[in-house]
Amino acid sequence: MKSLLRGAIMAWAVTISAFADDLLFKKFDPANIATTDAQATANDAILRVVTGHAQPWPGVRLAAPAGHWDLSAHTEVAADVKNSGTNPVTVFCRVDNPGADGTKHCVTGSVSLQPGQAGTFTVPLNRESGGTLGGKLFGMRGYPVAPGESGDIDPQNITQLLFFVNHPAADHKFEITQITATGSYTPPTASVTDAVPFFPFIDTFGQYNHKNWPGKTQSLADLAAKREQEAADLAAHPGPADWDQYGGDATGPQLKATGFFRTEKIGGKWWLVDPAGHRFFSHGIDCVRMLDATPIEERSTWFADFPGDQPEFKEFFSEAYCLMGHYAGRTVKSFSFSGANLRRKYGADWKTVYPELVQRRLRSWGLNTIGNWSDAATCRLRRAPYTDTIGSHNVRQIEGSEGYWGKFPDVFDPGFAASLRRDMDGKKGGSAGDPWCLGYFSDNEMSWGDDTSLAVATLKSPADQAAKKVFLSDLQAKYGDIARLNSVWGTAHKSWDDLLQSREAPDKQKAEADLAAFYTRIAEQYFRTVRDTIKAVAPAQLYLGCRFADNNDRAALAAAKFCDVVSFNLYRRSVADFRFPGGADAPVLIGEFHLGALDRGLFHPGLVPVADQAARAQAYFNYVNGALHHPQIVGTHWFQYQDEPTTGRCYDGENYQIGFVDVADTPYAETIAASRRIGASLYR
Repeated sequence: MKSLLRGAIMAWAVTISAFADDLLFKKFDPANIATTDAQATANDAILRVVTGHAQPWPGVRLAAPAGHWDLSAHTEVAADVKNSGTNPVTVFCRVDNPGADGTKHCVTGSVSLQPGQAGTFTVPLNRESGGTLGGKLFGMRGYPVAPGESGDIDPQNITQLLFFVNHPAADHKFEITQITATGSYTPPTASVTDAVPFFPFIDTFGQYNHKNWPGKTQSLADLAAKREQEAADLAAHPGPADWDQYGGDATGPQLKATGFFRTEKIGGKWWLVDPAGHRFFSHGIDCVRMLDATPIEERSTWFADFPGDQPEFKEFFSEAYCLMGHYAGRTVKSFSFSGANLRRKYGADWKTVYPELVQRRLRSWGLNTIGNWSDAATCRLRRAPYTDTIGSHNVRQIEGSEGYWGKFPDVFDPGFAASLRRDMDGKKGGSAGDPWCLGYFSDNEMSWGDDTSLAVATLKSPADQAAKKVFLSDLQAKYGDIARLNSVWGTAHKSWDDLLQSREAPDKQKAEADLAAFYTRIAEQYFRTVRDTIKAVAPAQLYLGCRFADNNDRAALAAAKFCDVVSFNLYRRSVADFRFPGGADAPVLIGEFHLGALDRGLFHPGLVPVADQAARAQAYFNYVNGALHHPQIVGTHWFQYQDEPTTGRCYDGENYQIGFVDVADTPYAETIAASRRIGASLYR
């Protein structure tokens, strides 16, 4: 999961209910409109914007007609936008309090649109703390009481809205037709008035202790009872009767069996084909493990009856690096409540017992694939197909690039291919050559940017950057004389070496053709190198792509050229209308999606919020069912097996209600029922 902007699209305090929208502009009045590197024309119903590309964030500012809006009754601002230009565009909307600077006192959302496409996007009104806890809560994405950190605002004093494009390479056109305040605000799971004193607010099982809900674990006896109840449930539901050993269609057509997974288009629809030669839809789940940890440093007052004080739970301490948030850049002492709960529930031999149970669960729940970042011991049981991943580690990056998870690797540097090969060689005797390994993802949610971003980043890098040398070689081959390039780009480089030494970005519009061409070369080099590395060690196994979160046509088409399956992480309510960027006819795997709610003790619903567990189950069924009937989609992998820690995972503070099981290993009955329903219908 990624993107600060995506993170801004999350609404931890959302309650889905009946509500009345408030129209923020009855008409678009030019007196309330200001522009930056853009032109704006308005009539009563439509605001038309044409941006330039000379400034980093060209767009329009819409001031509140009466000086401010009081939107405290609502959860979000929604905007209807249409791309009226000829290029794909991502339009951002920032909602401001006084003093907004792009980070503090504002929240941001976005929508990506193809030419002619219209869409609606929402910006959550994440509340600043009005309570006495103030900065005492930290290190979480969602809170029982909002802490007032960056990314939060006061909904009672919204002064303006900004609509803009982020560092565009070309001019863009878009139309805004309606802006509303929507959603009915209900306070989140807790507030400071619910419990005095508030601390500690986490119980010995890692659960919020100031509220009860269905399924909450109350005691050790409760854990034992749940274990016995589930054993009976699993015995009564062994799994779909029409599946073969891999989870493929045992009663369907017999296709060519190669002993490994492959792809085939059958009757106009793409399918995976399992090693036995049966149709296979990958109905999977990511992070099949139970050891996610939460930081405990600076939080001693948060936890009641802390299990880490007992010797039998010492194994669940760890030192974890934090990428962002309160602990950013630090390695902090952490503890896994979920691990302690497994020890309590299954005994000292839980490491042996639990993987077996997980495999039974998956089959019973209608799931046939263990997705990314899962426990190796569970995968090695070979009861369900699994995926693996390779990546480039400690390699030189394109120094001028930017990315949420990190800079983009320099795919022309020899270290890139060497790193991949070391990673892949390490899988010999494991996943490489294993028929149960469906295939390999590479890296994850890389920052692909727009059609020219990586080429521009290359030019902004130092002279010894391998990618920059390749780019200049291409340009020299095309133009010969530096003067010819200068005439096209509008530059004044004295020599090719002068260009090599320069770290200035050219005019994107003038240099667009060359920038876009080199962007394609980078993308193709990336996917070609990864494919060749995988096939050199595991020739019969699939290359599943890089799990796009951000992409553009060029990157996606390069993936389609070299990947066996192209993967996308698509956090939305439906993929029934998914269209492959660039229009390629390639099999597609959804590497991540999820939905969550605030009715079971957690403080954040994840990237796609719903009202409650019943709504989550129905939305899950709708999502996967839409994928099943899509001609290109060959699988969906839910993110993730277990809820994230109530007080946030170490890496980035995420604490989403997105699991099939909670922190105490209790399955969510509603979601399990929906998953079983899907599993029973995979091949019907």
